[in-house]
Order: sequence, then structure tokens, then C-alpha cells
Amino acid sequence: MAGASRLPVALFLLRLGVFIVMVLWTIDKLVNPGHAASVFSNFYQIGGLGTGAFYAIGIAELILVLLFMAGAFKFWTYGLVMLLHAVSTFATFPNYLHPFQGNLLFFAAWPMLAACIALFLLRDEDSLWALHH
Repeated sequence: MAGASRLPVALFLLRLGVFIVMVLWTIDKLVNPGHAASVFSNFYQIGGLGTGAFYAIGIAELILVLLFMAGAFKFWTYGLVMLLHAVSTFATFPNYLHPFQGNLLFFAAWPMLAACIALFLLRDEDSLWALHH
């Protein structure tokens, strides 16, 4: 397989990997809105949202991540996924200052953010199983 023909496969795998994480975070909002409320309160300083708000956020996010996985409206879907993940990565910044006193899993956000940025920058090359290419 030549280098040029490997790029769409690599980008699809990045899109699939980002989708898996994002869709699980999305489903969490829908099946466990209490956990989502705790995350919003602790990391984003947004409290007082009710269950209905998390269902609405979850449904909107589900539509976004499904469109993202389908490779549709790439500028908007890839851009919004990148932005959402960047916000969540930087919102947990204090956890990076003391890596061995907390949860090292927070550091997994950085390679995923790099994948989101790469997908956004190379969105026109991401053509494998994509609606818009």
C-alpha cells in the first residue's frame, strides 16, 4: 500500500478512535446525568443544570458525533469536536500539574486532542467512509 493510499486509512482510524471516546462521553450524559452534573460542576464550574439540560446536551452531542463519524460537514463537525475536546482538556489543567497525586488517565486527553487537531487540519484528506470528501 503506497503512502498516499495509507493516509485515508490512518485518518479514518483517528476519526474512529475519537468517535469511540466522544460517543461514550455522550452516552454517559444520557444514561447517567448525575455524573455529567458532577463533571460540569467540578471541572467547568457550571452547576444547577437539571436532568433535562443534560438530555438536551447529550442529544445535541450525539447528533454531532454521529455526523463527525460519518465524515459529514467536516469543517463544522471536526471543528466542534476539536473545540469540545480542547475545552475538556484545558478545564482539567490542574490535574496535569501534579500527575502522580491524581489520575494519570487525564494525560490521555493530550494525544486525543492532537488527533482532533490533525483530523481538522487534514479533513479534506479524510475520505474513507466519509459522506463529504
